[in-house]
Parts: sequence; structure tokens; C-alpha cells
Amino acid sequence: EVQLVEAGGGLVQPGGSLRPSCSASGFTFDDHAFGRFRQASGKEREREGAACISAVDGSTNYTKSVKGRFTITRVKAKNTVYLQMNALEPEDTAVYYCSASLSKGVDCSDPDYWGQGTQVTVSS
Repeated sequence: EVQLVEAGGGLVQPGGSLRPSCSASGFTFDDHAFGRFRQASGKEREREGAACISAVDGSTNYTKSVKGRFTITRVKAKNTVYLQMNALEPEDTAVYYCSASLSKGVDCSDPDYWGQGTQVTVSS
């Protein structure tokens, strides 16, 4: 059974940090690029992932709004992807979805699998 299990969201004050995780099972971890997509309350899920990491060499890309604050990493031994989120802003409040796309490059478009999402709330 294919699973992307997410954990590590929560409530944090502006300027704080969180490190949600995404654990994969049921498919070949090393054949997939992993992304994190956001969906704010009352809005559609963003079409472009906030962050993406390639399957092969760990190359990454980020949207302008999170670049320099977020870092996505993958740990092969644990089949897990992490999103280190620093300097969080209220505008970062959203449900964060983990995705997996069959790709060797930094390409998180057209995901094959989705996680259940984890809520991140940035508020004082």
C-alpha cells in the first residue's frame, strides 16, 4: 500500500520554526521527487509546490515566497523528507501537503501520490 504519512505541523508564533516530516512507503523512494504544496483556508491548493527536491542528487527549488527561509531535505535511510521552516510568517499559515512525482529531476509537477496534509498555523 502506498503511503505518505505526514507529521510535525502545529501552532507557532511569527518568527518561529517548524520541521514537518513526510514518511514514504509502498513505492520506490529513490525514483521520486518530493514536494510540499500549500493550501490556505478558503483557497485552492497552490499549483506550484513551495519546495521540491530531486530523486537523484538532492537538487532543490523553492518558490520566491519561501526561498531563504525553508529548506527541504531527504533521508534515504528513513524514506523520509523534511521541510525545515524558519522565520515563519502569518502568511505561511496553511495545510501543507507532501507529494511524490516519478521523476529523476527537480520536477514536482503532476504528483503520483499525496500525503494527508498537516496544518501549520503561524499566529501570536
